[in-house]
Amino acid sequence: MPIYQWEGKTGKGLIKKGEMEAPSEAAIRIQLHQQNIIPTKITAKGRAVKISLPFGKKVKQRLVAIFTRQLATMIDAGLPLVQSLDILASQQENKIFKNIIRDLREDVEGGSTFAGSLKKHPGTFDDLYTNLVVAGEEGGILDNILLRLANYIEKAEALKKKVKGALIYPGIIVTVAVMVVMILMIFVIPVFETMFKSAGQSLPLPTLIVLTLSKFIKKYIIVLIPLAILLVYLFRKFYKTEAGKTIVDPLLLKLPVFGMLLKKVAVARFSRTLGTLVSSGVPILDGLMIVSKTAGNRTIETAILEARASIREGETISEPLGRSGIFPPMVIQMISVGESTGALDSMLAKIADFYEEEVDVAVGNMTSLLEPFLMIFLGVVIGGVVIAMYLPIFQMASAVG
Repeated sequence: MPIYQWEGKTGKGLIKKGEMEAPSEAAIRIQLHQQNIIPTKITAKGRAVKISLPFGKKVKQRLVAIFTRQLATMIDAGLPLVQSLDILASQQENKIFKNIIRDLREDVEGGSTFAGSLKKHPGTFDDLYTNLVVAGEEGGILDNILLRLANYIEKAEALKKKVKGALIYPGIIVTVAVMVVMILMIFVIPVFETMFKSAGQSLPLPTLIVLTLSKFIKKYIIVLIPLAILLVYLFRKFYKTEAGKTIVDPLLLKLPVFGMLLKKVAVARFSRTLGTLVSSGVPILDGLMIVSKTAGNRTIETAILEARASIREGETISEPLGRSGIFPPMVIQMISVGESTGALDSMLAKIADFYEEEVDVAVGNMTSLLEPFLMIFLGVVIGGVVIAMYLPIFQMASAVG
């Protein structure tokens, strides 16, 4: 909105000056009259420029969940939407999110629907969020819809946190192991090499391999680190492409332990998302389109879209989902029962609850299975290096004996 500079007089003749943001000069005059100020001069200064940083941080979903729950409470208490957004913007500490809420308030105040204003910020409010708000506005149950959204976001974030937590432990172990090996190769092994040269004895094959590897790493370490970073960057760029997702995503689902965990997470997310949409009055075909975008895996997304095409031709939901091979038979049976009894939303909620508990169990099992493998990895890598260095010393000791 444009910013205006104004001058005016109070009822006592005092001169007042200031700046005000408003849609028009007439709006400025109305606001000044409400403050018992008679405007004498109003000039347009310019428009407030909204800066969008392309590399700015995204708003965390935890903040979106809190915002959604608070907004639902305010609307349920009878506060107007514009006033509620104004209050939430004033108390928001995150500057990026504060500006987004202010934009929402301005758009709604200017006559836009709440859902329409949300669609201008797809990085913060996804298709699921905006479509549910559309259903809430049309049905006059916006407060209930916002509460469902808050519950959904909180459970989705909890599920994501469980999966990330399962990967932290093995990630730390592998990182520490690599760092220890690098320190041995760069600083410790050269000391042994000098000692072996002074002894002048022939070295066993494992020792020669470790010494050669040490020389290579020490010589090319400046190249190896940037190369590793470049490879990770290129892989991430490739994975963001259509071809990358088509190649990598099926392989992820076939991994020995992690693949099963990914399938359970996908089933839980699918059930929770579709159940939330169906219970909020979103048509099943629109719901499946939204769910496919939140699948997180191209193989699962394709299966959902193929099921959607079959449903459009007149099939039930359970039949094409069963043919996909992604969803377990129990899930298909429960969806079939939900369709036949007219309680699909509650059945999907039960499936989501069950598989979220399954994810908990799978995360615990995966950690238990990984621990012995990590110990073997550490023993083979670090122990192998140490043994290779001590073999010549043992030979020297036996020769002296």
